[in-house]
Amino acid sequence: MRFKGVVLAGTFAALSACGGGGDNAATDTSAVPAAGTTTGVATAAGTAAPVTGAWHEVRMLGDEKGYRYEPADVTIKAGDGVRWTMISGAPHNSAFQNVPADAKSQLSANMPNQLTELSSPLLLNANEKYEVSFANVKPGKYDYICTPHLANNMKGSVTVR
Repeated sequence: MRFKGVVLAGTFAALSACGGGGDNAATDTSAVPAAGTTTGVATAAGTAAPVTGAWHEVRMLGDEKGYRYEPADVTIKAGDGVRWTMISGAPHNSAFQNVPADAKSQLSANMPNQLTELSSPLLLNANEKYEVSFANVKPGKYDYICTPHLANNMKGSVTVR
């Protein structure tokens, strides 16, 4: 979390330095999120839907046994949420792959702070969490990977019933 604050402060300082040609124009910081707020990649359609069911925990690990999600595969009900927790071997993320076109918009809308499309931010600190609602996401299997550890076969899936 400390790293994010440093990056945010550095971004703010850089934006402030670009105030313009001496007319003392106010710097618009509305594009810089406040610490602890959530932002997401803009979607053409879909509105974030809150979790209406149970939460399912997936641990992100990297140790002498290898890099992995525990459990690697979870089956949930529509409306449930998945919470990924960084335990060891950082950095980790969860990046969904091969999402059907008719499910992509809603899944994206339910994913705050995306690093890239359908990809969580990198979790760097022990017990750091990333949460995704599967409310209004159509039933099916959603495969995901850890981008930094794909070569180590760190993969998982969420099956929505």
